Amino acid sequence: MIKALGITTVWSTDQERTLTFFTDKLGFELRSDVPLGDMRWVTVGVPGQPHPELAIMRTDGAGLDPESSQALTTLVTKGVLGAGAFTTDDCQGDYERLKGKGVEFVQDPQERPYGMEAIFRDDNGNWYSLTQPR
Repeated sequence: MIKALGITTVWSTDQERTLTFFTDKLGFELRSDVPLGDMRWVTVGVPGQPHPELAIMRTDGAGLDPESSQALTTLVTKGVLGAGAFTTDDCQGDYERLKGKGVEFVQDPQERPYGMEAIFRDDNGNWYSLTQPR
């Protein structure tokens, strides 16, 4: 029986830069950093929360043919892919703290039917919801 989501993918054009974004700007912890031949397996996660982990995967990595890699890179850098929603108990406070660290917000905190939400991008262009549920 499925119990939980364990790992999900965040697409990156530069794993080291993206690792720095998640650890230094968002405060995530490094979980795995393993070289695997031509590939590097890198995961991060929210401190104190075992799952899910975010696997930082290269857009030109293993398993992608050149055409798919180029298409994926284009979509990621164009900023059209949403990578998830993070919950918080202080959307306004986290917005101000993250913005002060240089995180790009494309939507300031706004009231929604489900709570307070702000939208930010990572260093690749992937966007995320930062939501304080009602």
